[in-house]
Amino acid sequence: MEGKRNTVQRQLILEAVKTLNVHATAEQVVEHLAKIHPSIGRATVYRNLNQMAEGGELIKVGTFYGSTHYDHNTHEHFHFICTSCKQIFDISGSMSDVIEDVQETEGFEIDSYTVSFDGLCNECKNPSSEG
Repeated sequence: MEGKRNTVQRQLILEAVKTLNVHATAEQVVEHLAKIHPSIGRATVYRNLNQMAEGGELIKVGTFYGSTHYDHNTHEHFHFICTSCKQIFDISGSMSDVIEDVQETEGFEIDSYTVSFDGLCNECKNPSSEG
């Protein structure tokens, strides 16, 4: 229970991640909150994002281009990272068959996993000829 002392701040941070809706970094959350709740400090944001990821309220997507990204979509899915525009996109999918196969074949017990794909998004792959 100790990790959830600042429930109002936690809720504001979670709402910021949802509002930004871009697989937000801690810095993006800090900048967003500074405009509407400047009393919430940088350390509070970082600490709460990590606690929410550990508690399953958010997914820690991974560290790309120097920053850790967080996702409010906690349903099973994958991520696609565009190597050109650096955006992160959700991709529907499931790993249950692969996990089951690895556990049965290798005897491993898998607690968690991350899967991401890199490449060019549609916009970067096919830039419009408007200009």
